[in-house]
Amino acid sequence: MSGATLTRVEPGRFRLEGDLDFASVVELAVLPAQFLAGESDPLIDLGGVGRANSAGLALLLEWLGQARARGRTLHFANLPASLLRLAELSNLDDLIGPSAASPA
Repeated sequence: MSGATLTRVEPGRFRLEGDLDFASVVELAVLPAQFLAGESDPLIDLGGVGRANSAGLALLLEWLGQARARGRTLHFANLPASLLRLAELSNLDDLIGPSAASPA
């Protein structure tokens, strides 16, 4: 896997696929306007993410900030274990971890 793509699955639901590293996250740093324009708070399924490092964690935190600035709550599902470990080490797991994900 390489690169990363964010695609709309249905209104309010998106799927992130690929590797989240320093090379791939730059293109994804700014959420598209359509992403936050849905009727409900958006959910990103990370089930298609392969490798992920601290750049991937930084991307998720950036997205959380962008959503919050627009009065939205962003939810994550199926986070890779590598991102969860990084979040735990950084004491950020409450922000992005399973408890932060909305019910399916």
